[in-house]
Amino acid sequence: MRRHFTATGFVVDGSRTLLHWHQLLQAWMPPGGHIDADEDPVTAVLREIREETGLEAEIIPLARELPFAYPEQVQAPYTILIEDISGPDEPHKHIDFIYFCRPVNGIAVVPEACWVDEAALRSNDPVELAACGVAVPVAEDVRLLALEAIRLAKTLGPS
Repeated sequence: MRRHFTATGFVVDGSRTLLHWHQLLQAWMPPGGHIDADEDPVTAVLREIREETGLEAEIIPLARELPFAYPEQVQAPYTILIEDISGPDEPHKHIDFIYFCRPVNGIAVVPEACWVDEAALRSNDPVELAACGVAVPVAEDVRLLALEAIRLAKTLGPS
């Protein structure tokens, strides 16, 4: 089965995280997508966040960089998921690098996205899809990773 590399970013602001409505999947998801040729996962996740939300973000570092200039160091993801993907193309798998991030230039209103707070995630409340009055629950993997991103961001503090 074919495998594609992807990168996903849980953007955290205080006690909330940003999720957007994924039209194809009909689900709340964090920003993310395919890693382009000649692109590392960090560059990809920051690009995807910018493209999908308009936000400039940075990685919340989980490990300190070591004091050498070469070879280049890339922040490790929090985890890597392998996801089965079906759809109009042939079935394949995504090898998904999961990063926790924070906005760097303030918070903008993002169409088709919403900030979901920790309390709503903990109580597993469905998230309302703006302008249509429909509320959809957050998938369990997304919910638990969002809660972990919020917890870790609070623990590590600002950059």
